[in-house]
Amino acid sequence: MKQVLQSYRTGELVSTEVPAPGVEPGSVLVLTTRSLISVGTERQVMELGKRSLVGKARARPDLVKKVLEKVARDGLLATRKSVLSKLDQPIPLGYSAVGRVLAVGEGVTNIRVGDRVACAGAKVANHAELNLVPRNLCAPIPEGVADDTAAFVTLGAIALQGVRIAQPTLGETFAVIGLGLIGQLVAQLLRASGCRVIGIDLDDRKVALAKELGATTAVNRGGDVAKVVSDLTGGRGVDGVLITAATSSNDPVALAGDLSRDRARVVVVGAVGMDVPRRPYYDKELSFFQSRSYGPGRYDPAYEEQGHDYPIGYVRWTEQRNMEAFLQQCATGAVKTEQLVSHRFPIDRASEAYELVGGGDPLGVLLEYAAREQPSRTIAVAAVKPVDGAVRIGVLGAGNFAAGVLVPAIAAQARTQLVAIASNRGFSARHLADKFSFQTCSTDASAVVSSAGIDAVFVVTRHDLHAAQTVEALRAGKHVFVEKPLAIDRDGLAQVLSAHAASGRILTVGFNRRFAPLAIELAEAFAKRKAPLVLHYRVNAGEIPGESWIHDPAVGGGRIIGEACHFVDFCSFLTGATPVSVFAQGVSPVGTARSDDNVTLSLRYSDGSLATIAYVATGDPSAGKEHVEVIGDGKLAVLDDFRSLTVRAGGKERTSKKLGQDKGHAAGVARFLDAVKAGGPAPIAIESLAATTEATFAAVESLATGEPVTLGT
Repeated sequence: MKQVLQSYRTGELVSTEVPAPGVEPGSVLVLTTRSLISVGTERQVMELGKRSLVGKARARPDLVKKVLEKVARDGLLATRKSVLSKLDQPIPLGYSAVGRVLAVGEGVTNIRVGDRVACAGAKVANHAELNLVPRNLCAPIPEGVADDTAAFVTLGAIALQGVRIAQPTLGETFAVIGLGLIGQLVAQLLRASGCRVIGIDLDDRKVALAKELGATTAVNRGGDVAKVVSDLTGGRGVDGVLITAATSSNDPVALAGDLSRDRARVVVVGAVGMDVPRRPYYDKELSFFQSRSYGPGRYDPAYEEQGHDYPIGYVRWTEQRNMEAFLQQCATGAVKTEQLVSHRFPIDRASEAYELVGGGDPLGVLLEYAAREQPSRTIAVAAVKPVDGAVRIGVLGAGNFAAGVLVPAIAAQARTQLVAIASNRGFSARHLADKFSFQTCSTDASAVVSSAGIDAVFVVTRHDLHAAQTVEALRAGKHVFVEKPLAIDRDGLAQVLSAHAASGRILTVGFNRRFAPLAIELAEAFAKRKAPLVLHYRVNAGEIPGESWIHDPAVGGGRIIGEACHFVDFCSFLTGATPVSVFAQGVSPVGTARSDDNVTLSLRYSDGSLATIAYVATGDPSAGKEHVEVIGDGKLAVLDDFRSLTVRAGGKERTSKKLGQDKGHAAGVARFLDAVKAGGPAPIAIESLAATTEATFAAVESLATGEPVTLGT
C-alpha cells in the first residue's frame, strides 16, 4: 500500500509502498478514502526535518540534554550510533483521515465491517491507503456528511475541546485570534453555541472567509481591533478569547488580555508565545487556560491504545465523544468545511501537496485515495542470490533496538542471509528491509515464522509477545534468538520450555553482557577460585516516562522482569551458578507509586556466592550506568560501564580499557549464529535462561510481600 513518510534526518518526503497492517484486537482496519493535511502542524514537522543537525538541536534543546547525558554515560561512539539510528527512522505523516471499515478486531462491538468512519491520531490516522485504528480513535460518520468534511474530524475535535474549556453560554461574545483551519472551526462552533464571534487574523483572505462562514465580524490584526470589539460589546470587552494562532510571538496572549472584559476566560489552543503580561491579566482577574488537544483520553495509553473508555457519568466529553459531536455539528449544517478545502491531490502526488504546504499558504489540503482491494501484508524488496550454507534469517520487530543494534549486528556476520523482516508498523519494516537488503518485509509475523526459507528467527518485539512468538518459531522448527526477557509470566515460560524441549532447536536470549570482551576477561580472573564470590552491581538505569509500556505488567512486565533480568544473568555468568533465593526491597520516589524503579535485589547462588543488584532510576543521568565489583579469593575487580576493568590481587593492579563501550551485542549474535551453523551447543544453557527468568518473577513476588523467596520449591 502507499504511505507518506518523511526522513527525519534529511527532511525528504516520499510516498512509498509498504506492507499493509493486519487487524488486531481492539482495533479496526480502515481503507482510506480521504486524509487531511493539517497545514500548520505538518508544516512544522516538515520544516524541522529539513533543518541541519544544528538546527534540529536548537529547536529541541530537551533532546540535546538527553544526548549529552548519554555521551557522559555511554561514551561518544555509542551515543553517535544511537542518535544516527534514530535520525534515520522514517516519520509517518498525517493524523486525520476517513475511510471504510474492512475488518473489525476482537472486542470491538460498536463498529461493523462496511461502516464509514473518521479516524484521528498521529501514527494512527496516517496518510496511508490502509490504517489500523484503535476503537477509541475512530467515530462513525453520520448520514449526509461527506468524506471531505469528515476528514476534518481531528481538527474539529481539537477546536471543540478548546470551546468546551472556554465554557461559552448563550449570548456571550468571543474573540478568535488566528483564523487558520482550527480557528475557522472554533468560530463556527462558538456561533453554534449561541455566541457572537469576532475573528482576528493577519490575512485578509482568512478574515473574509470567517465572515462568509458566519462570524459576526472579523478584522485584520493590523486594523483597529480594540474599536471593533468595543463597538460590538458596548465597551465591556469580550467574554472570552480562544487563541488558535501558530506563532512564537507573544502578541496573541497580550492582545487577548487587552480585549477581555473583567473576569473573562482566555483559552490557548494553538502554539504561541506564553509570556503572560501581568497587568491586564491581574487587573481583570482573567482566567487563563491551556487546551490539550482532542480532549480527555489524549496521551493516555490505556484510553488510546488499550481501548479503556472513561465512564460517561464522570467524563462526559472524551476524545472520541468530541469527534462524534463535531461530526454531528457537520451533519446539522452548523459547521461547514467546503470552503476550507483549497486543494486536492491523489496520494501518488503527495509530494506535490507538501511542496505547496511548505512553500505556499493553502487552507485545507486533502489527499484522495482510489478504491482498491485490500493491499498485501508482505511485499518483495530485494532480489538476493542464495548463499550456500548461509543461515537464513527472519526478524520480528523493527523498533529502535532492532534498527540500531541487532539488525546491524546480524548483517555484519558472515554466511548469513537476511530473508524477511516483520513489524506491525509496515513502514518501519520497509525501512530496515531497504537499508539491509532483506528479501521481503511484512506486517505478518506468522508468515515469517512459518516460511520454509528461514532457518533462524530473531524476536525483537514488545515483551508480552516474546514467549508466544518464541513458541511459535520453535514449533515451526526454527532456531530462536529472543531479546530479553524470555517471558513475562510463568505460564509463558513454561510454554517456551516445553516447546524448546520438543523442538531440538537452539534457543538463546539476548543477555549480551556476558559476551562483552571485558566481561570475559573479568570471568577469567576468577576462573580458578576456590571460594564463593561477593558481587555488587550498581545500575544507574534512569527514569522512563510513567506511561511507558515497560511499566505495564501485562505488556512490558515491569522493570525487574523487563530489564533487571540482564543483571541477574550477568551475575549468574560470573559465578557459573544459578540463583537459589532472592530478596527484593524497593523505594517509591516522590510523586510515584512505583517501587520497581528503585530496588535492591539480594541473590544467593547455588555455589554460595552472593550478589546485590542496586537498580535505580533516581541517580544523576549523566553518570555511568553500570558499575560491577567482584570480590573473592583475595582479589577485587571493578568493571566500569564495560569500558574499563581493574583487577587487584596480591598487592598488584592491572587495568584494561576500551576505546568505546562494548556490551557484547555483536558477540552474542555471532555466538548464536555460530551455534546454529555448528549444530550447537547453545550460547547459554537453557537451565540458566530458565533460572534467570524465574529469579525475576521471584523478585517481583518478594518486592510485593517483603519476604525472601526460595527458588525451585
